[in-house]
Amino acid sequence: MPAEITVLDRLLEISELFQKDMERAFDGTPLTAARTRLLWDLQHEGPSTQHALATRLGVSPRNITGLVDALEANGYVTRSPHPTDRRATIVSLAASARLLMQRMQREHAELSAELLGAVAPADRPAFERGVDAIAARLRELVAADEARRADPAEGSA
Repeated sequence: MPAEITVLDRLLEISELFQKDMERAFDGTPLTAARTRLLWDLQHEGPSTQHALATRLGVSPRNITGLVDALEANGYVTRSPHPTDRRATIVSLAASARLLMQRMQREHAELSAELLGAVAPADRPAFERGVDAIAARLRELVAADEARRADPAEGSA
């Protein structure tokens, strides 16, 4: 007897489909999901230090350096000296990346509208509340797990 399809199964399927769509969209480019996430952050937050980027993206300083190096080598970002901190640099979107990110934002809005169009208009408010509640609860569970892992005394209990 086949197993029942759960909400988690559907959410995982959606995640995989988004991943495949992103891979298809960036096929033939040097962009990866991590690099695109950094560009998306710069588009929304503006020029930033690498430290601020690493913090917002939840990655190590070493990882952010590799991402910025690759994006700079491919002309997506530029580095400039920080105006008040000699040790820091500011990472900004290059002009070509700003155009790419504007197009990506348009496509993002179009896909969002297309997907939401699959839900009956009367059901949309409840659907959106449900998705928000699931995302909030998953963030809580992930944060609790991270806190538990970071506290050696808690891990041994």
